[in-house]
Amino acid sequence: MRKGFKLGWAIREAILAGIAIGCGAIAVPTGLIHASTSTSLRYAHEGHSHSQPHEAGSTHSHPPHSPHQGAHDHEHGMLEIPAGQPVPTVELVIHPDARRGWNLEIQVTNFTFAPERVNQTSSFQEGHGHLYIDGVKITRLYGNWYYLESLAPGTHEITVSLNANGHEALMHNGQPIQATRRITVQP
Repeated sequence: MRKGFKLGWAIREAILAGIAIGCGAIAVPTGLIHASTSTSLRYAHEGHSHSQPHEAGSTHSHPPHSPHQGAHDHEHGMLEIPAGQPVPTVELVIHPDARRGWNLEIQVTNFTFAPERVNQTSSFQEGHGHLYIDGVKITRLYGNWYYLESLAPGTHEITVSLNANGHEALMHNGQPIQATRRITVQP
């Protein structure tokens, strides 16, 4: 794509938050997000998504999620690890990059990243991760490393959840399998 080209995509749900991608992204009442083609990522506003679409102009509210509720992606359901099976674990290590941003290291046990099987039959031992910043899903993770170029000044909560091939959140004893770390960005 050529520099400065704008693209938009429809979303299924109301957005109370925006993620700034490149020169800027905004949540607009029409349900479109506009973003530049730059690859930098800047956090714009806290919020989360809902699984059910809402009519334009309608309102919807409920208590905010606690950070311990985890994998804010309700639309794909949950997959409980069966009793007696090895339970996947995930740890998140945030390494400052030598030049700019952060390198996120996702350490897993009893779990294999399997991007070649995304959208196929779910297994509780393989799949992908979801990356959230302040409760907003940013992307899928298909491996153990992710480069996060930039964040707005302030304290941010970074969460990685483990998800099955069918995108279900992996759960153990009713809790999502995820790791959360906080990072403070100076102005």
